[in-house]
Amino acid sequence: MNLLFIGDVVGKGGRKAVKELVPELRREFNCSFCIVNAENIANGSGLAAKCIRDLEGVADVITSGDHVWDQKNFEHEITLFNNVLRPANFSNRQPGKGYGIFRNPAGGEIAVINLLGKVFVRDSAYCPFETVENILQSLPLTVKTIIVDMHAEATSEKAAMGHFLAGKVTAVLGTHSHVQTADAKLLADHTAFISDVGMVGAEFSILGREVKAVVEKFRTGMPQRLPVVEKGIRLDAVVVSYDMMTGKATAIKNISRMSSV
Repeated sequence: MNLLFIGDVVGKGGRKAVKELVPELRREFNCSFCIVNAENIANGSGLAAKCIRDLEGVADVITSGDHVWDQKNFEHEITLFNNVLRPANFSNRQPGKGYGIFRNPAGGEIAVINLLGKVFVRDSAYCPFETVENILQSLPLTVKTIIVDMHAEATSEKAAMGHFLAGKVTAVLGTHSHVQTADAKLLADHTAFISDVGMVGAEFSILGREVKAVVEKFRTGMPQRLPVVEKGIRLDAVVVSYDMMTGKATAIKNISRMSSV
């Protein structure tokens, strides 16, 4: 079985690229299930119901991260979707859910867990290690395929989570940094890992934002509007191959494709 995981989607251009390229990638790599990290789909920061609906029929599950509440009213809109996740290690008083079990159209079930790192991340969150331990204990034994989106700043924290969960989950896939890393591998007992899947955003940009504006912010230290670049979009993703009966990963492959957007 093959699963497609798409890196952080940035803005309208990113959404267009996902709609254009994901159906092609699913056919090319025979992927029956697709997870999209979409915490930047609404004007480059946060999520919105209309943007999520833009990806209907393309993404089976949508994950997020520290920008999940950036858009006004999304704390109400998230409850409209059964397949949209916010970090599981947020307070239980926050709306939405941090993990779920989803039906794979090709057969079986897939548990998807969304976590937020604590190192260098502005939002307060509970310990992701303790949180994921508790979630794993609560999952039915019949659910073998488990995918973890580890949305974190520090590469070391993502790697630590990968090794912590090695042999316990199918894949630990890092997001947030918007730069695809070259460390895709299988960890002990067949757990797929990568520090960062990358992004769906402009190739000639700084993390999807206009170069000139970002450079000026660094040079001056002053508040600066950072427009999203909506052209020349590159889609970064990984394909995880796994055994449906055991949940063990057998391969992980980096993908990077240019869109016509």
